[in-house]
Amino acid sequence: MLSDTSYRDISRQSRANSKPIPYYKRDVTDRICDFDEYILGFDDELAIAEAERCLQCPEPQACTLSCPAGNDIPQALWHISQGEFIEAAQVFSATSPLPEICGRVCPSLCQQGCVLSRRHGPASIGKLEWFVADYAREAGALTINVPEAKTGKRVAVVGSGPAGITVAEDMAKLGHEVTVYEAWPEAGGVLVYGIPNFKLEKEVVGYKIHDLEEAGVRFVTNTRIGEDISLDELQAQYDAVFLGTGAGVEAKMNIPGEDLAGIYTSTDYLVRANVPQEKLPLEKQEKPQIGRRVAVIGGGDTAVDCARSSIRLGAEEVSIVYRRTEAEMPGNKTERGTCVEEGAKINYLQAPVEYIGDENGRLKAMKVIKMELGAPDKSGRRRPVPIEGSEFIQEVDTVVLAVGYWPDPLLSEKSPDLQTHKWGLILADEKVGATSRKGVFAAGDNVHGPDLVITAVAGAHKAAASMQQYLSGDWAAWPQA
Repeated sequence: MLSDTSYRDISRQSRANSKPIPYYKRDVTDRICDFDEYILGFDDELAIAEAERCLQCPEPQACTLSCPAGNDIPQALWHISQGEFIEAAQVFSATSPLPEICGRVCPSLCQQGCVLSRRHGPASIGKLEWFVADYAREAGALTINVPEAKTGKRVAVVGSGPAGITVAEDMAKLGHEVTVYEAWPEAGGVLVYGIPNFKLEKEVVGYKIHDLEEAGVRFVTNTRIGEDISLDELQAQYDAVFLGTGAGVEAKMNIPGEDLAGIYTSTDYLVRANVPQEKLPLEKQEKPQIGRRVAVIGGGDTAVDCARSSIRLGAEEVSIVYRRTEAEMPGNKTERGTCVEEGAKINYLQAPVEYIGDENGRLKAMKVIKMELGAPDKSGRRRPVPIEGSEFIQEVDTVVLAVGYWPDPLLSEKSPDLQTHKWGLILADEKVGATSRKGVFAAGDNVHGPDLVITAVAGAHKAAASMQQYLSGDWAAWPQA
């Protein structure tokens, strides 16, 4: 529900002319030497000053409407402007279980709707969310309240990333017994194993997992559904099952030389580079063996994360190779600029066509072809077209492939009645999250493909609400996915 801001006695004209308050960041020469968080955010005084820029717009409030989770942003920023930081954190937490995480990694879609963008720049909503969430955490105010009386219903959540965490919390708050299954050794999913530490410190995710455990949620790690336990077995033990397994299988380019030593997939690379050894299976505990020159293939946020990780691992030359122009490049523009600021180069309108190895089977170069843009494809972006005769050789020691992700096919292979799309995405009703199997719900990247943390949260909230209706016996019939 949107806040009534019309009564607030403020000068909207003076606020409209205000400029963004800079937040603290570590110096480039300092931050590229380690994997610690590089943004330090606001202190109390700066947070209040930045929140005071908010116009407290009457309806429609474009910031709230632009947030997939529907955060009541004007109300939260009003609390911050009054120095009421815990109250602000509670506003964010009412619609998102991950304010301390979304504040760090979300591209802040809300800011794109901020009216202040028309002049000097939007309110720094994401950084303010981050600030108050951390403040409330340190004050012990970010707790999950669960009812003493339990329903007796048992819910299984598969995957402990953003979607799984959201459903687990929503179900626990309703009094259900919740068990979360995670394939990795540590709970957190992509938040731990996909996002670099310099953007999201692992301990921040750990705090959230601890809160859920304190609320009675049980985590079972090192357990892959379809391998260690089947979906049939889960349904036999639980009253409802949620699938939030994400999209963690790497897409390949299938070009010659892709199996040479020195070529990594992005997930394997980021996991080895960023995650502490004690959180990894034995076969992934060795750090990436990189050379002096690293090329990252792809153009999204993952490619940027890999390039920035390479710089921190000591590479002297780091380039991102992207087959379109910057105008078509997906991902966060600010993060991309930060990557260049830290020393990476972006080579547009180029694509590798072959990887070349030495006599020992190790990568030493790649053949690259130049591209030009043709007619738009199904995504609306102009299709890259190779320019005949434009090939050249680029010497590289390490290549990281960041060209896309798909869901793990194992679950659908072992459960043929769980309907999927052509590329393995689970077929689920977009309004209620119901799959083709009665009692099984799904949301997040395994339904719509790789997307934002906040998008997974929003979809998971819908699925959790539907699960509650199902568990309460309010559905006359199972929806057709």
